[in-house]
Amino acid sequence: MNVDVAKNLHEILDTLPEGVKLIAVSKYHPNEYIQAAYAEGQRVFGESHEQELSKKQQALPEDIVWHFIGHLQTNKVKYIAPYISMIDAVDSFRLMKEINKQAAKNNRVVDILLELHIAEEATKYGFTLTECRDMLALGEWRKLRNIRICGLMMMASNVDDESQIRREFMTAANFFDEIKAEYFADNDAFCERSWGMSDDYKIAIECRSTMVRVGTSIFGERVY
Repeated sequence: MNVDVAKNLHEILDTLPEGVKLIAVSKYHPNEYIQAAYAEGQRVFGESHEQELSKKQQALPEDIVWHFIGHLQTNKVKYIAPYISMIDAVDSFRLMKEINKQAAKNNRVVDILLELHIAEEATKYGFTLTECRDMLALGEWRKLRNIRICGLMMMASNVDDESQIRREFMTAANFFDEIKAEYFADNDAFCERSWGMSDDYKIAIECRSTMVRVGTSIFGERVY
């Protein structure tokens, strides 16, 4: 192993204030790297490909908390529904219904985050703020008993302009406050603001993130 995962992990953890959780993004990285982080006490890992995740889930310790952090196709939900802890990038009501259906088959309640599309990039997925408002206002989501909406997730634009990144994060933070007050005021589970990755997580923390997704800074460049 040519990456000092333990050292890198602790360098990241030392920068996180209380109340901010680390998702170690392990996609495209070998099991030995995950084991090295696990040995240092890290339990939450993020993957974005169902087949890769399923192999890792079977081979690695049972108490790992797996987050699915990528774009999830509805036809893949059934494969991860038995064990996934959180699906972080739920970008449509159709996907919410499918997660609910597959979670019910497994007698589970699966935690999800609603993904927002705020970045000025067409390649990003997610609800626009208007789409998210409209979906929540319709109220159909209240009938889905096998999912639990725990907050919001988004990715900032991939730019060097820190003021733009900060503006996008704060747009998400303010939107969180808006829908928390309107729909989730009495729901303690709705508490997560998931934004920030290796390059911008320190800005994200300033913008009230509670959950950062860091991969490269821990595991090095991806191993394809």
